[in-house]
Amino acid sequence: MNTKTKEILAFEVTDEKAHDGKEMKPFVEHVLERNKDFKIKTVLADGAYDSNKNYKYLHEKRIGPVIKVRKNSIITHKNNRMRNGEVRNQTRDLLKWKRKRRYGKRWMAETAFSSIKRTYGEYVSATKFQNTVKEMVMKVSLYNLFRRMV
Repeated sequence: MNTKTKEILAFEVTDEKAHDGKEMKPFVEHVLERNKDFKIKTVLADGAYDSNKNYKYLHEKRIGPVIKVRKNSIITHKNNRMRNGEVRNQTRDLLKWKRKRRYGKRWMAETAFSSIKRTYGEYVSATKFQNTVKEMVMKVSLYNLFRRMV
């Protein structure tokens, strides 16, 4: 989601077995491919995206990670250097880290999906997965269209 325009830029419909953290690279790639002039400065994400693989990918793309690390995270030489820095800063003073890194802006995405659920319902009507995807594309597209009208 673009935190300035509040437009949903990428989403993925998965089943309950999918792990959110593995979707970061496809999300970022999708946004960059569709918008050649678009620059992603930071990625705001919850603990599901906390992995060395994601930190390494964001570092390669020169995108700042604002990812809440897991509670049991430790600093180790096996970790990505950027992740170790996040672990250090968050374990020292989580509230200070949240304010400094503007982690609260992540809730804009939560609000967008809450809006979609309130407007179109908590559940999808489709029974086949391919139709579920189409239904969600339609709901997100309508949400983005309504956002542009405001």
